[in-house]
Amino acid sequence: MASKLRTPLCDLLGMEYPIFLAGMAVGGIQETAPTPIKLVAAVSNAGGLGVLGDSFRTLDEMDEGIKELKKLTNGRPYGVDFLLPATRADVTATSNKEVFEQILKEYPGHVAVMKEIIKQEGLEEAEVSEGEPMSTDLLKRKIEVVLDNKVPVFAAATGEPPEWFTERGHQMGMQFIGMCGAVRHAERQVAANVDIITAQGTEAGGHTGNISTFVLVPQIVRAISPKPVLAAGGIGSGRHVAASLALGAQGVWVGTAFLASEETNIPEDHQNQILSGRSEQFTTSKFSSGKQQRSFHNLVKDAWVESGLPALPMPLQGILMEPMTQAAKKIGRWDLVGNPSGQVSGMLSERRPAKTILMEMVDEAEETIESMQGNLKY
Repeated sequence: MASKLRTPLCDLLGMEYPIFLAGMAVGGIQETAPTPIKLVAAVSNAGGLGVLGDSFRTLDEMDEGIKELKKLTNGRPYGVDFLLPATRADVTATSNKEVFEQILKEYPGHVAVMKEIIKQEGLEEAEVSEGEPMSTDLLKRKIEVVLDNKVPVFAAATGEPPEWFTERGHQMGMQFIGMCGAVRHAERQVAANVDIITAQGTEAGGHTGNISTFVLVPQIVRAISPKPVLAAGGIGSGRHVAASLALGAQGVWVGTAFLASEETNIPEDHQNQILSGRSEQFTTSKFSSGKQQRSFHNLVKDAWVESGLPALPMPLQGILMEPMTQAAKKIGRWDLVGNPSGQVSGMLSERRPAKTILMEMVDEAEETIESMQGNLKY
């Protein structure tokens, strides 16, 4: 029997259920990424739409990963997501190490805070990687990889409309998702000819804004109708899915709930924080990446607040913190490493297969909608 949980978005993208796996990418490499290829494929193959976060070391690895995902999904829709920050530092250096040398000269106070955390926690300072820092040139080369692979869906995170390549992508049938935390962001994405808008409330994990999901979604739906809207932030159950549809969304963008899946690669310590943490323990800060990000609270956040210094812009803040974060990872001090996850963590308590998580959302959403209809008296 066909699912009752079907919206026009399902027909547009060829999916069974309007549930998307958020393209989470913090982790550095696919071996430790929150959304490894196996998780993305599991969501797509279960009838949703998995989105692959870019956690690859090189463009060649990114190309190989997308090709592997295409094989695993066997014709089902999937997507790719990476950061296109609306504002960022103008980086011309060719390696993170070179950028770090510049930070040492220009921001000695910030470096002192980072080194003090290392000293207090008894870490051995790590070397900064030779990896290529985020720049306009690098982003354009990533875009070429996406286009070359004819990826069905591309999601642009942290604000900048992907107007560099929407026209080319549309010519090959690609659909574009724009992530938004305010109405003005959504209007900017629509002006860039983006097809679908994700209205992400502040409850969300990772990079997020300041407006709650319940307030934001209907505002964006009203502002950009008839463009389809996905609701994001604090969504982890079928009741949330039903509520999102009631707010005018045509689907949901789900991240943290799938971090509780058996397929995710996040460290066990981070998964335990999600499964045992309270909602209020997931707080926002700019001191991980330079952009506001919600994650499990730790002493690193407190140290930066106590310093009184502002975060450096992206990507400088992340590169500044690399000697500390890599040192902490090396000895398993995951409590010192950011764990981007949302307030819905307070509702999660056990690991389950991604397919089970998705289907329980579908079943509960259908039951909730039927229950609401039954409770209404005419």
